[in-house]
Amino acid sequence: MLFEPRSGRLAAWGNALLAGLVSPDEAVMSIVGEDAVHRVAGLPGEPEPVGLTLALGRMRALGVTGLRVALPAPGHPLGLSGPAEFNARALEAEEAVVAVGAAVGLVPEVAEAGPAGDVHVSVIWHCLPVREAPPADVPSLGEAERELAEALREATGVLSRLDVAGSGPVAEAALSAYRARAEAGREVLAPGYPARAVRVLALAQRVDLLVSLAYENGPGGAVAASEMAARSEALRPVERVARRALVAAYNAAVEERERG
Repeated sequence: MLFEPRSGRLAAWGNALLAGLVSPDEAVMSIVGEDAVHRVAGLPGEPEPVGLTLALGRMRALGVTGLRVALPAPGHPLGLSGPAEFNARALEAEEAVVAVGAAVGLVPEVAEAGPAGDVHVSVIWHCLPVREAPPADVPSLGEAERELAEALREATGVLSRLDVAGSGPVAEAALSAYRARAEAGREVLAPGYPARAVRVLALAQRVDLLVSLAYENGPGGAVAASEMAARSEALRPVERVARRALVAAYNAAVEERERG
């Protein structure tokens, strides 16, 4: 589930910090979220991993003016521009952040420790060289919004046809969590993002949630191996649209700034 990728939080609040709209403490607190700690390894000029506050300041000194998100999947290098090593690491993590203004990118490595209910999550962002080129397959906000409207109808239809109508305790818990977040101040993006990006991100998250429910919700008609394959085949285009829209929304602040 890409409901709120860590790369999205890093890019959104990093962009707000680079634009002078939030303080370093506010940016770092929002990026870390419920995780225990985030550090950055491999940053030019830093032989050891450093905290996010220092890392973001160092990136500004390197000439970074913005951060873009990449959410690649097999056969779909969404948001990537190379080289092969960075693309491979990003594909393995299923997400990455690509800097604007300096040829570096960040790929997260997530580690969990502790018993259930008291899990300690730490994240190391690996800083790697990237190719300065247009990112792959990223739509405009307008394109993403149009695609999402159709994808939402498609996802609802697929759920119904496959008898995965979002019922059961797991589905209900996921939907309740989504509604609670949607009503909790709408802090889905950082300051500096256009209202349309907030709207597109919220809709993309809803479509992504529906797709995740379709994959994870055991009860329903699609239980045989062949039916599970049919479910995946039907939902793959919808999932692709949701990921494209997530990237478009998180990258909107940079795109607006570049358009002047």
